[in-house]
Amino acid sequence: MRHGSNRVKCRPAVGDGDLTRHMVSMSRKSAAPKTTLRQKSQLMSGSEIERTLVRLAHEIVEKGDGIKGLGLVGIRRRGVPLAERLGRIIGRIENAAVPVGTLDITFYRDDLSTLGPKPVIQDSEIGFPIDDKDIILVDDVLFTGRTTRAALDALFSHGRPRQVQLCVLIDRGHRELPIEATYVGRIVQTTMNEVIEVKLMEVDDAEKVLLMEK
Repeated sequence: MRHGSNRVKCRPAVGDGDLTRHMVSMSRKSAAPKTTLRQKSQLMSGSEIERTLVRLAHEIVEKGDGIKGLGLVGIRRRGVPLAERLGRIIGRIENAAVPVGTLDITFYRDDLSTLGPKPVIQDSEIGFPIDDKDIILVDDVLFTGRTTRAALDALFSHGRPRQVQLCVLIDRGHRELPIEATYVGRIVQTTMNEVIEVKLMEVDDAEKVLLMEK
């Protein structure tokens, strides 16, 4: 009795690059439709943002007993212009320059949490030595804490500061990691269906903070 041969079709081996492209393709196919956000209210105007930064600058000088050894590092994107503004205000208060640097963490927005499980650290442009310095990380919105955690990892790859503190314009709660800001412009109680949008002239050609709803 003759039996038919059973043929098993094998797919060719997939290299890392092909696998990555395949995963990206599948991710795109399964991606949910873009969420439309509705504005609920305006939390801060441009003048309120500026007054808040002036207050934060004074707090930084007072708590730090001056600016000796101080350095500001903004988390890209909107943390960078905020850090630069704080640096200028502190410079006017103390009549001395404060070094300002940048940490670039892209493909992830901590206020939306939709683009991946963790932030991706890119090349940084700190621009000054951070060893034995008092470093203040500056960001626009503090949410889960994952962006700050990634920024800390990136920061310590550049050296060993004496102290690291966090300054944010808005703290919206819902922390997933034990991270808190030393300097907070405003605390806003939010739900998980709400989003804080910070708009700055340097990035958005607008100056305001909005509360949006998914």
